[in-house]
Amino acid sequence: QLQLVESGGSPVQAGGSLRLSCAASGSMYSAYRMAWFRQVPGSEREGVAVTYTTVATYALYADSVKGRFTISRDNLKQTVTLQMNSLKPGDTAMYYCAAGAVGRGTWYSPAAYDFWGQGTQVTVSS
Repeated sequence: QLQLVESGGSPVQAGGSLRLSCAASGSMYSAYRMAWFRQVPGSEREGVAVTYTTVATYALYADSVKGRFTISRDNLKQTVTLQMNSLKPGDTAMYYCAAGAVGRGTWYSPAAYDFWGQGTQVTVSS
């Protein structure tokens, strides 16, 4: 079992940066695949980035954020962060942290994750 709490969301102007954090409590944190999703009202939850560790630590990104967002994790502190640069109005959404088993389903599918945070709102104005 993991409990996840996100923070760092706020209003920001286009071109700006934000850093989202997700603090996890519970056991076996380092064994989980950790991801960030986002969702706007009326749309499906979208996978933004994921990080997981097997023989090394890996990161994958949605095409829409490649080169702008960076996901990282600290297994000792049990945190995962999402550094978001060059923000666009299209990045406006509620952002969620999620944890799931490595190798289960596709990383960008919400069904692959068992634990979710409550979300943090990011609003990018033009």
